[in-house]
Amino acid sequence: MAQLGTTAKGDAAWWREAVIYQVYVRSFADADGDGTGDLAGVRSRLPYLRDLGVDALWFTPWYRSPLADGGYDVADYRTIDPAFGALAEAEQLVGEALAMGIRTIIDIVPNHVSDQHPWFQAALAAGPGSAERERFWFHPGRGSGCDQIPTGWVSSFAGPTWTRTTGADGEPGEWYLHLFTPQQPDLNWNHPDVRAEHEAILRFWFDRGVAGIRIDSAALLVKDPALPEVPVAPGPGAHPHVDRDELHDIYRSWRAVAESYEPARVLVGEVWLEDQDRFAQYLRPDEMHTAFNFDFMARPWDAKELRQSIETTLDAHRLVGAPPTWVLSNHDVTRPVTRYGRAQSGFAFATKRFGTPTDLVAGRRRARAAALLSAALPGSLYIYQGDELGLPEVEDLPSDAIQDPMHFRSDGVDPGRDGCRVPLPWSGEQPPFGFSPDGAACPPWLPQPADWAGLTAQRQDADPTSTLSLYRAALAVRRREQGLHDGDLRWLDAAPGVIAFERGAGVACVVNLGAAPVPLPDHDELLLVSDALADGLLPPDTAAWLRLVS
Repeated sequence: MAQLGTTAKGDAAWWREAVIYQVYVRSFADADGDGTGDLAGVRSRLPYLRDLGVDALWFTPWYRSPLADGGYDVADYRTIDPAFGALAEAEQLVGEALAMGIRTIIDIVPNHVSDQHPWFQAALAAGPGSAERERFWFHPGRGSGCDQIPTGWVSSFAGPTWTRTTGADGEPGEWYLHLFTPQQPDLNWNHPDVRAEHEAILRFWFDRGVAGIRIDSAALLVKDPALPEVPVAPGPGAHPHVDRDELHDIYRSWRAVAESYEPARVLVGEVWLEDQDRFAQYLRPDEMHTAFNFDFMARPWDAKELRQSIETTLDAHRLVGAPPTWVLSNHDVTRPVTRYGRAQSGFAFATKRFGTPTDLVAGRRRARAAALLSAALPGSLYIYQGDELGLPEVEDLPSDAIQDPMHFRSDGVDPGRDGCRVPLPWSGEQPPFGFSPDGAACPPWLPQPADWAGLTAQRQDADPTSTLSLYRAALAVRRREQGLHDGDLRWLDAAPGVIAFERGAGVACVVNLGAAPVPLPDHDELLLVSDALADGLLPPDTAAWLRLVS
């Protein structure tokens, strides 16, 4: 098994300024030609990731799953899904990546399991009142006939959060809670078995050399046992199933597990909270190390909005001494090239609709500038696979190709998330663009656009002006320049519509989000620019890294 610290960067606090690349295995690279990405495909592309300059890989769930929600319905945490490979291959991948200086972070989904998980199957078989059902949230139902839903809580994927079971005699039975799909029953975190099992899962993977975990839906685990309705305006910690104070004891226990290893493992939270003070509580020294910054990702392409997000984020993290994280997209969110080309360029799940127009030329310029902005900020940087290629969202998938439950649970109103999960284009002039081997028996699990030949990694590798070349250059400069490492920033005077700040050692970032070119501050060296200058001026939707006059 891989031993951390032997070949990867030995700094125990590597996570404070790491560049972490998100791998959605199903869409990364298909080695066996069945149309689905796999671990062998990832292993074959490790040199690409090394050359890109990343410090760690974050894998979305690779465990055995019926894939009702893209793998976030886990049936067995100790088994790799056969579509992706086997446990021994995962161990091999962790070791091979580490030998290239790349650590591994894996997803843990503690709020729920698959309805095919042995625990839930045992609970269904055991019946009402059984010990097996106490690990979940079963309820007899309200009303004289028990036919009324226990609560009116709304699913994260739209619709109700309770499904009624059917007994062995064919009669309606108890209801069970699922904040997501009916195929993802919620666990009862008041039960000692649930806590013990998840700590054992952490140890299982930490023992295999995994450097850390990303905690899915980290603010949702604990429910109010009284199952009250959601108040109109719940106070801090008063929501019945979001951000409850009891969560922090769970993560303190997990932190203790992580720190029992040498070197200590890392906890990264997916924490969607608007209240920055409540958000920061998850990052206290005895809880998580870092958490995703969704506020920055969701902001529109607007200088005032983005600066406000940066300031708020830095202030919140400064209180607890934790490094912020910066991310432009992930496997759930509309890709930046498409999003930033829209009139409403922020992101919200509630506003996703078919047919929303976008200007991909403007979106690509802005996405390139945003890449330099995010990479220049203090803290760690996350890159979702394909963003380094400047891929757009695929918004014209055939209706019979759509698989995301968000689409179906919205009665087809929400386009779903499949558009950012289309398999990557690696090489060639036509689909599957090197995602699958030549002569593969099956097409990619989601169809690729026919016009992606110009976006393949192979084509961009040979083009010094490509988005891939920009990302490689940015990560190389970020690694080389001590001034871009962990630390704070100082805002510089700037014209309206411009964001400008200095990091350490006189390194500055200037981003023009306005409508007219602007002059750059006095500088000794232009380190990097997202697009060419115009007569020495920084054009609209362009970012530059500078070494200021000393």
